[in-house]
Amino acid sequence: MAFVQQSSPHAHSARPTSRVMLWVLIAALPGLLAQTLFFGWGNLINVVFCIAVAIASEAALLKLRKKPVAFFIKDNTAAVTGLLLGLSLPQFAPWWVSAVAVISAIVVAKQLYGGLGSNPFNPAMVGYALVLVSFPVAMTTNWAEPAMLWDGAPGFGETLATIASGQQTAVDGWTMATPLDEYKHKITTHTAAEVLNHPTFGEGVAKGWEWVNAAFLAGGLLLIGLRIISWHIPAGFLGGLIVMSLAFGNNADLYSPLSLHLLAGGTMLGAFFIATDPVSAATSHQGKLIYGAGIGILIYLIRTWGNYPDAVAFSVLLMNFAVPFIDHYTPPRTYGHHKARRGVPGSQG
Repeated sequence: MAFVQQSSPHAHSARPTSRVMLWVLIAALPGLLAQTLFFGWGNLINVVFCIAVAIASEAALLKLRKKPVAFFIKDNTAAVTGLLLGLSLPQFAPWWVSAVAVISAIVVAKQLYGGLGSNPFNPAMVGYALVLVSFPVAMTTNWAEPAMLWDGAPGFGETLATIASGQQTAVDGWTMATPLDEYKHKITTHTAAEVLNHPTFGEGVAKGWEWVNAAFLAGGLLLIGLRIISWHIPAGFLGGLIVMSLAFGNNADLYSPLSLHLLAGGTMLGAFFIATDPVSAATSHQGKLIYGAGIGILIYLIRTWGNYPDAVAFSVLLMNFAVPFIDHYTPPRTYGHHKARRGVPGSQG
């Protein structure tokens, strides 16, 4: 008879995967609400569409693999993957870009590796990175101009028609470069004061974006409070980004200030909802801190000296590569055993 060998303690989780993923879906709702209020209907439409495609793709692959479809669909992991992509993609991204991203995430990055628990890379970020590299025009020119839902934002029907049209670029009057993109490209020829006069920054840090990031921060703190995720990866993520920004970006006339790194783009979504994927992240507490810090450092490096203004997807995927190495050198201590002493055996009297 074969027995499953596991290190102690042999505790059983009180929360099934489906409930954990459901809490992730719930915690992301404030961020989705903020995106809808400040940027219109685009993200909400994307989320609904991406979740539907994710569930359909997973069901099709499970059927082909002769696996129980209903059993695996009910774990809500496909829905979370669709949610994360819907939140991350541009508001006016054409439907086929979203479909390619989701299908790539579910089929290639998850199911072809064996399904839940076997994927070495974050599925949502695999899908996002693929479409970003493959369709750069559609992924960089369809970000909505900040506009309140009830005051200036395109209506639901107009937004849906634009997404469904499949055109690579949306209406010029509805779109605008993201704050990180705008600052990075304008600061080479303008002063910080001149760049910040652009409408995308508004009167705060980044018009609308600071509220979106605050909402994802609130949702992330809820997940930590419920012990759905631990604090180690977000702390390492934000700590690495802050340290790099303070060390190299203290001159706002040369580089994006710390406030933009934290409150513009996908920083809080990445720190609390993307990097904390339990399958592709590091295992031990020490490993999670290193893993998170590595993501934060890479985000700053790519944002500052790379070609991509946000860089969360590439940073997460690069650190996914490093997870086996991190786990090897930061194993969790076996329950009931003391931490091994350092030094050469027998050298201590």
